[in-house]
Amino acid sequence: MKPIGAAVQNNPDTTLITATAPVSTATHGGRAKCLQRLVRLELPVPRTVALSFSSVHQIAEGRMPDIEAVLGQFDPNSLLCVRPSSEDPDWGGPGAVLNIGMNDARYVDLSDTMGVEAAAALYLRFVHTYAIHVARLDPDVFDDIEANGREGLRLSLRAYEDETDESFPQDRGEQLSAVLRSMARAWEGTSARLLRQAKGAPADAGLGLVVQEMIPGVGQGECGSGVLQLVDPVTGLPQITGRYLSQSQGRDALGEGVAALYLEKDPRGTSLEDVAPEAFAALKEHAALMRSKLREEMQVEFVIESGHVHILDGVRVSRSSRANVRIAVRLAEDGIITPQEAVMRVDPHSLNELLHRQVHPAAERDVLTTGIAASPGAATGRIVFTSAEAQASAARGEACILVRSETAPEDVRGMHAAVAVLTEKGGMTSHAAVIGRGLGLPCIVGASEMRFQTRDRKLTAPDGRVFKTGDIITIDGSSGQVLAGEPEMLEAALDDCFQTLMRWADAERDIGIRANADTPADAQAARNFDAQGIGLCRTEHMFFDPGRLTVMREMIFAETSSGRAAVLARLLPMQREDFVQLFRIMEGQPVCIRLFDPPLHEFLPTTRTGQRELAEALGLPVSDVERRVAAMSEYNPMLGLRGVRLGVTVPEIYDMQARAIFEATLEASKEGAPVVPEVMIPLVSAKREVELVKSRIDAVAAAVASERGKTFDYRLGVMVETPRACLRAEEIAPHTAFLSFGTNDLTQMTYGLSRDDAGRFMSAYVRQGVFAEDPFHVLDADGVGELLKLGSERGRKVKPGLTLSVCGEHGGNPESIGLCRALGFNYVSCSPFRVPVARLSAAQLAISSKLGG
Repeated sequence: MKPIGAAVQNNPDTTLITATAPVSTATHGGRAKCLQRLVRLELPVPRTVALSFSSVHQIAEGRMPDIEAVLGQFDPNSLLCVRPSSEDPDWGGPGAVLNIGMNDARYVDLSDTMGVEAAAALYLRFVHTYAIHVARLDPDVFDDIEANGREGLRLSLRAYEDETDESFPQDRGEQLSAVLRSMARAWEGTSARLLRQAKGAPADAGLGLVVQEMIPGVGQGECGSGVLQLVDPVTGLPQITGRYLSQSQGRDALGEGVAALYLEKDPRGTSLEDVAPEAFAALKEHAALMRSKLREEMQVEFVIESGHVHILDGVRVSRSSRANVRIAVRLAEDGIITPQEAVMRVDPHSLNELLHRQVHPAAERDVLTTGIAASPGAATGRIVFTSAEAQASAARGEACILVRSETAPEDVRGMHAAVAVLTEKGGMTSHAAVIGRGLGLPCIVGASEMRFQTRDRKLTAPDGRVFKTGDIITIDGSSGQVLAGEPEMLEAALDDCFQTLMRWADAERDIGIRANADTPADAQAARNFDAQGIGLCRTEHMFFDPGRLTVMREMIFAETSSGRAAVLARLLPMQREDFVQLFRIMEGQPVCIRLFDPPLHEFLPTTRTGQRELAEALGLPVSDVERRVAAMSEYNPMLGLRGVRLGVTVPEIYDMQARAIFEATLEASKEGAPVVPEVMIPLVSAKREVELVKSRIDAVAAAVASERGKTFDYRLGVMVETPRACLRAEEIAPHTAFLSFGTNDLTQMTYGLSRDDAGRFMSAYVRQGVFAEDPFHVLDADGVGELLKLGSERGRKVKPGLTLSVCGEHGGNPESIGLCRALGFNYVSCSPFRVPVARLSAAQLAISSKLGG
């Protein structure tokens, strides 16, 4: 070794990569660190010098390192390449520059050893790259040169000289200095800084550079370059994938339209295994070693020189969400990582892509507009504008997408019939969003840039395209994109690897996960996703069935308590059967039933046609119906006569529901384990409300037990949705077995925000830093979280064994689960299709806690 080389080896800012060199991702970048790991594995890595972030920053300011010391690490006749090495590969960096050191003399020498055409190809590539990226010439300087090889090189050198008024640089040190300076300044330029910030990287993130000996990839014998990995990046299944191109350099094999070879033997054509079997076998061995020792599926970037393999780099295989799950599980099953590590390697949010159909990553997207991604998954169907049309479409076996300005409870049946929902208005906790997530139905809300002309049955995209009933569109509820046409899809993938990962997660988590389920179908979905019970059953959705809706309306028009009770008696067997089905599906698991919550006016028709039909059904004058509808309207119904306020002022509804629950309890308990229902009173804000409702429910329970001659247990609790209930929890808790925080309404009341309308301006608020996140999406730890803290502490102060939970949509949000866990809550409850996300999130929080994270 030349004495000058020692200077590089002893300089941490400009260091030869050896097994013990002072190289780290934080100082030299991910590529440099990976190359060091490959060197430690004694893989055939070309000689490489790493320049640190500090060194590159100095180069950008005009202070060059000792270039002679860097060159002293390489054979004087070797060609070099420079590649970027950022801390995170996703942050990008300037493109690699190959064949540094090519000049007239090297061209002559290489023409003798590898042939004139190969030598000319190396030189020509370097001239073009240097001219465009280092000398900053316009690419069109070379547009008129159609020749390749020796003639193309001659013309390109002349074009360079004509454009710059100087000969192409011949000194290797001068070439390397110019390349390093160009790449360093490109990284620190304004446009590059903005691009990094867009990718989530710090504007001042550091860049390292690696100077590596070039293995040409062209010449005599089998030469070429390519990439290889041991898994399919979409499915995660074991499969050798990648590309190889003879007589090529860098990542040429990955270029569009390149006639690359297969890797393994393939009946469709020639493969690398055919032309260089020993090299192919060595590559597989190297990839397997990297997987085992680096504890990850790696993509191997390689070059072959006369049949001999050289490893240029190794990067983590880019993968889909479903592939990521399979890869993590297989690594754990092979003993390379632990099950706990496998659990930590999967982003909980990404599970949505496994639970639902998705637009294929490679599919072309004709994007019409982007709204709020309210419920994940993708679906294609024909546009319909009413729930009746959706039901008719489903009856014909045609997939349809329900398009509404906004949905209301009467649209639930239409949503059941549709394959996706699109609304003009709404936010993350609007009706369409909540019901969509509960049904596992792809949903986009707040698509306000489109023009919704629902009366005219038209939908106009921002670019002017008009879509009518029957036209085909696709809803991507994972990205919020509305697409024209029918792109290729990927099916849901709840395979064995998914189930294995979930088992490992359940073994780690220390907080319960229940599901919000309003129907037997919801309950079955919850059971399928291994929810630990139902944390919220919203009974009002059971009344929108056409057969029940008329009876509900008749009850609303009853003039006396006895009249209301008589009408509700007709609903009793229907409601009782609903609860029997829920209890049987969830056998052995708790079921928490929320008593009737919405204002009664939601059950009345708002159109003149609907009011005339109701008048005919009830045998009343239309004027009577119109007067009653007008009399029941409220200026702010979400803060009006609803929830427990109905239970106090119209107690017959809760009496009927309590009887249905307790009779269903005895019926379902005839087979299997005894059912212990949980009865929840909504929208409580005062102790006296609980006392009044509790006394009537206890009386109904006693009556049912006496009539049936059987006793049963039940638990009564409160849904905490008002700030006052949090503040007065010390008074309320003694009368209850549990407090379940309904964080949708609690957030709405704490902020004074309409959860249905906030979507119109929420993105602007988040963008300008008013709110860190949409508080209806991620639980507000500072404000709403403080109320949860006060409510839980004050409730348990007087009742230490009080069960605490969250049953709003926040229950499925990973960040929000962390707050609930920190406050000592017993469980969270969320939509059935968010249960796996919650299970995995809870496990990761528990593992991080054990590790001190």
